Amino acid sequence: MRESVQAEVMMSFLVSEELSFRIPVELRYDARDPYAVRLTFHLPGDAPVTWAFGRELLLDGINKPCGDGDVHIAPTDPEELSDVHIRLQVGSDRALFRASAAPLVAFLDRTDRLVPLGQERNLGDFEENLDDALDKILAETRTQQNEQNAG
Repeated sequence: MRESVQAEVMMSFLVSEELSFRIPVELRYDARDPYAVRLTFHLPGDAPVTWAFGRELLLDGINKPCGDGDVHIAPTDPEELSDVHIRLQVGSDRALFRASAAPLVAFLDRTDRLVPLGQERNLGDFEENLDDALDKILAETRTQQNEQNAG
């Protein structure tokens, strides 16, 4: 069984009202992390930057504004399926991208064929992988706390 889906789309990086440029963005979905999609932005002169967020957030954002926190996704025109704005934020730094909705919908359709929306929990080892990841995080946190208490 295929375990991942990838696509590359061109997005506009909107630097300001007057300045934007097109960049390649790699979309990736992995069945081992069935709730998330990853977008890797290839900005000129910088190392690629990857953001991971909910697959459902991307799907919902194509049709209506959504997202709390660091990721906001909204259609540019709620009346028709055309372009989508993706705003990413870290602290006070923001980046705004514009993408055509069509390749995003095609990518999401391919992810749905791999793992249908709502069926993520039915993957055999997802719960086990989640438990392992949580155990690792807790162990690292305990180690850091012990180091801080000793120092």
